[in-house]
Amino acid sequence: MSTTAVPTFEVGQTCTYSQLIDDKLVHGFADLTGDHNKIHEDDAFAKKTKFGQRIAHGGILFGIISKVLGTDMPGIGTVYLSQVINFKMPVFINDTVTLVATIAEIRPKAIAKIDCIITKQTGEVVCDGYAEVKLPGWLTKI
Repeated sequence: MSTTAVPTFEVGQTCTYSQLIDDKLVHGFADLTGDHNKIHEDDAFAKKTKFGQRIAHGGILFGIISKVLGTDMPGIGTVYLSQVINFKMPVFINDTVTLVATIAEIRPKAIAKIDCIITKQTGEVVCDGYAEVKLPGWLTKI
């Protein structure tokens, strides 16, 4: 009989992931979600706003967090329970954002709190917050 090793996790464990937020990604997200707000897609409209240019959907940042939690760290088998996010500043088209996800706490029943900070290439924090997840292997004893 084969056994599958249960992954181990520890407080302080981190994962870093970077993503270019380009025009194709923004339009693809708009098509996927149906969010065709002009602030994201219309240069002439966006130029007249306080931002002076188009901004990326905040949901794209949620998606980056989901990608990292579900595939990189903690990884396959992770179940998203909740997300708190604070948007600090806009992400513009062709910005590169970097997520640093850090396990801040591991609680009973395989629940982890993971701090999430996203910066752009300038080093400025565009959003921060945390996610709560069920860690991979939660169907088995941890």
